[in-house]
Amino acid sequence: MPCKSIRHCAFLILLLTTLSILPVSPVPAQEVTPNTSPIAAGADTVSDARIEARIDAIFSQIEALDQITVNVDAGVVTLSGSTMDQAAAERAVELVNRVEGVVTVESNIERDLSVERRLNPIIGQTQSLTSDAISLLPLLALAVVVFAAAMLIGRWIAGWDTLWARITPNAFIADLVCSSIRILAFIIGVVGALALLDATAFLGAFLGAAGFIGLAVGFAVRDTIENYIASIMLSIRQPFRPNDHVVIDDKEGRVLRLTSRATILMTLDGNHLRIPNATVFKAVILNYTRNPKRRFDFELGVDADDDPLAAIETGLATLKSHDFVLDDPAPFACIQQVGDSNIVILYAGWVDQEKTSYMQARSVALASVKTALEAAGFALPEPIYRLRFDNGAAMNISEATSQPAAETAPPKPISRPQADISTMQPEEDIERQVDAERRSDGNEEDLLSKQAPIE
Repeated sequence: MPCKSIRHCAFLILLLTTLSILPVSPVPAQEVTPNTSPIAAGADTVSDARIEARIDAIFSQIEALDQITVNVDAGVVTLSGSTMDQAAAERAVELVNRVEGVVTVESNIERDLSVERRLNPIIGQTQSLTSDAISLLPLLALAVVVFAAAMLIGRWIAGWDTLWARITPNAFIADLVCSSIRILAFIIGVVGALALLDATAFLGAFLGAAGFIGLAVGFAVRDTIENYIASIMLSIRQPFRPNDHVVIDDKEGRVLRLTSRATILMTLDGNHLRIPNATVFKAVILNYTRNPKRRFDFELGVDADDDPLAAIETGLATLKSHDFVLDDPAPFACIQQVGDSNIVILYAGWVDQEKTSYMQARSVALASVKTALEAAGFALPEPIYRLRFDNGAAMNISEATSQPAAETAPPKPISRPQADISTMQPEEDIERQVDAERRSDGNEEDLLSKQAPIE
């Protein structure tokens, strides 16, 4: 027995020695959760009385919770009373749960629906706002003074009509400058007044809303804005003068006036034609009045067997014989087209529009050249048509066929018409009507000015 006990003891000692030599695995660290510090009751040992006193002290500092009654028994807090809304009751329960020593919370809080309780905050806020407004009156008065001063200064500067009329190209631009100065003065006055009242945040919100509204309005009235900008550009760089004979795209007439919205023409029939300035600004404008010299031209056809160069010389000699046709630039003629039955010749000459009527000069020149060609023996053939029948026969039909040369009678001498220069004066009827209307409507808006540069 003793030997067996000794062997058991030796085995135990060996086992313990082996275990002490083996490496020990570390114990994994447990996750640490953040600890929310509770509201201390003021002593290490928390009693119901101290918990109740602590909660009452907290509720008394919160206006929405001052009507709640607290009762604490063995750490169980019972809340009773009334609040304005459910959010206040939930807030009270949350605060109580944070107090140290509270086991649980029983909420018996009711909603207070009395009119007096609900009106008291509104009355208090109204009284507070009234008090603040009264204390703000001196600063508000100063802000009004700053705004009024800015407006008066802007109006005073904008009233320098003589200065703006002198430095701007026309009355329209001068009025635009005056309006811009008034708007700038208004903006400065508003910014200064709001800065004194410490309401720049309101100004930022207002300008943001105004910018959005302005963008929307701009898209809605983009045609009107485009027309207004075109009026400004046309008044600065005027493409025509009053009473100029112009063609704007396919609209022809004499310029009556240029307004801030449209260009008014008097057509050659004596009618008024209003063209939006946006259309005029983008249109192709042909001005007949800028250059007093104007070229007229017409075409005449001679027989294919005739000498076209001789016809050219005959026609040029006739053109040069007229006093209303200018020598510089000299008249000219050229072969325009060679057809099946004729040779088309283009004749051209220049007239002074200030002394000669363009339409009458062209008419007289055309008639005289035609007569001269016929008198010189040149034929002015008419179109010839070739007809083919089913049996294959063909024949030429001419509305006016010339007889054989042997049977043709010699042409009778024709006297060449001489134009009376006294009847070739320019047509001034429309021009006089435009001048008379401009004089009668002296107060009518007109952006045209002889002093402005012209393109």
